[in-house]
Amino acid sequence: SSGINAEWPLRPGNLDSGYRLSDDQLINHFPNHYELTRKDLLVKNIKRYRKELEKENSPLTEKDENCRYMHLDFIPVTYILPADYNIFVEEFRKNPTSTWIMKPNAKARGIGIFLINKLSQLKKWSRDSRQMGHNPKDTYVISKYIDNPHLIGGKKYDLRLYVLVTSYRPLKAYIYQLGFCRFCTVKYNSAVSELDNMFVHLTNVSIQKHGDDYNDKHGGKWTVHNLQMYLEHTNGKEVTDRLFDEINWIIVHSLKAVQGVMASDKHCFECYGYDVIIDDNLKPWLIEVNASPSLTSTTAADRIMKYTLIDDVLKIVCPNGEIPDPRWNKVPPKDSMGHFDLLIDEELAAQDQHENKSRSVSGRLPRTRPQQQWK
Repeated sequence: SSGINAEWPLRPGNLDSGYRLSDDQLINHFPNHYELTRKDLLVKNIKRYRKELEKENSPLTEKDENCRYMHLDFIPVTYILPADYNIFVEEFRKNPTSTWIMKPNAKARGIGIFLINKLSQLKKWSRDSRQMGHNPKDTYVISKYIDNPHLIGGKKYDLRLYVLVTSYRPLKAYIYQLGFCRFCTVKYNSAVSELDNMFVHLTNVSIQKHGDDYNDKHGGKWTVHNLQMYLEHTNGKEVTDRLFDEINWIIVHSLKAVQGVMASDKHCFECYGYDVIIDDNLKPWLIEVNASPSLTSTTAADRIMKYTLIDDVLKIVCPNGEIPDPRWNKVPPKDSMGHFDLLIDEELAAQDQHENKSRSVSGRLPRTRPQQQWK
């Protein structure tokens, strides 16, 4: 509508419809956001990004004695089915006791996810799918299951982090301070007998809220701040800071992986929901990125946080509550960012480099990474 200045559709829908936005209109999705938010395309783009950096002889592609990336190993080993089936079988047979997690590409909220530890289970699923009339063109990703998650109170959890991108070229992104952790309601058990128990393995609230042990007062959630305090108490501040630097690193390079293919329309911004799991070595893993993270609430605290999130996003994309101007692509002053922190600003980094300054764009330069990380 011509009377709308900023639109926040609950579902991305078809953004490439040919409709031209005027100079005072913004929308909360990039036209081909799916390059980051579809599970299969995210994997493809990260793999391509690694290969491009290897061609450039980038220090980011350094590998260890096991030929694993030392700086870009942040997604589990993943294959796309049915296209990569033979490659997956070859990998599976190298370690036949491993567990894998199967996810449909176009689903959310834990729908259609299951775990396998035998090839026969995958073959049975394929036969059953055909018999049930499922679309044979539907694609899935199958990933090495992180079977050693970091536990709190014996329970598995993951992090939901909100990342706002206002431009891909140059890349400008912000990370929200008020993310949260989602806990399973049943204590973690890696036994084969529990592979089908989604209350043990999947943290999605849409699944956990149906469990007998679900607590509707706190919704099975911690704030990220509470997690940081817990980890500082149990592992020390230096270790905890390093962990969150690693998470920032993952987010930045996932965005860089799609930067070249994303349509960076000046009328677009996007608030993504990043899902990250931490293993028992305190190594973070990127699980997926959501284009339309749920803004429904399960508790009073959840509702307040999400209202605040929307308000803080609008403070950045519509500074001072004024009519948006897509031509304005500057970073607002700190007191206008609400609970967001600047994660990366390539334009500012280029200025700093030109002025021969050595400060970090994010203010938290991970000490364990090559200095080229923000370039």
